[in-house]
Amino acid sequence: MPFDLNLTTAAALAIALLGAAYVRGYSGFGFSAIFIAFAALVTNPLPLIPVVFASEIAMTAFQARGIRGQVDWRRVFPLLIGAGAILPFAIKVMIAFDVATVRMAVSGIIFVLALVLFVGFALRKSVGMAGHGVVGLVSGICNSAGVGGLPVATFLTAQPIPAPRFRATMIVYLTGLDIISLPLMWHGGLIGPESFTALAFAFPVLGLGVWLGGRQFTSASPESFRRFAVFLLLILSTLGLLRPLLT
Repeated sequence: MPFDLNLTTAAALAIALLGAAYVRGYSGFGFSAIFIAFAALVTNPLPLIPVVFASEIAMTAFQARGIRGQVDWRRVFPLLIGAGAILPFAIKVMIAFDVATVRMAVSGIIFVLALVLFVGFALRKSVGMAGHGVVGLVSGICNSAGVGGLPVATFLTAQPIPAPRFRATMIVYLTGLDIISLPLMWHGGLIGPESFTALAFAFPVLGLGVWLGGRQFTSASPESFRRFAVFLLLILSTLGLLRPLLT
């Protein structure tokens, strides 16, 4: 098995992968945060982060037809510009320092913001390109620890965006973010032959999870989708805060 995983650990990771892919298929985000949070309980998650990013790209291939025409490119481009500007520095810092500290800080911020959304706060108007660029910078910093989607998901959830457009925009943004991140991780020595082996094992599980989640999304109302997104942000941030107590 790749990364010297035993059969029991590999099976547990496969189940977590299926659940995380289901959430991605339904909501468009949360895959990386869920899987990395679980992986940290059973193994060292750092070598798995590039595999997770490559998995995000693979899942987009499964979802591409269903999101065509729904992507808000005016949001995607400034977000990616902001993230791309900071990612090289952020990944160097992550390699040099403790990734757990970065995730703890991100989780605390997301938890507070999710609570604000939970009580009903919402922005009345869409934010301009400059605001999206700033959020992209924050996302790029967070993505060095594998959780770059959470600040953007929180940001978009607070705005009046239809569920299909939210989901499609998150999928495309995360794909672009991963495409930018992977070469930087390769340069930093985080990608090797075992990364490709792990991705090959993961591929059929990803396809099944995304398909199941996508079927569930087609029957979701806008209210239930937003409620799910807020609860998911609360759960993911809570897991991030509690992880040091569980490991």
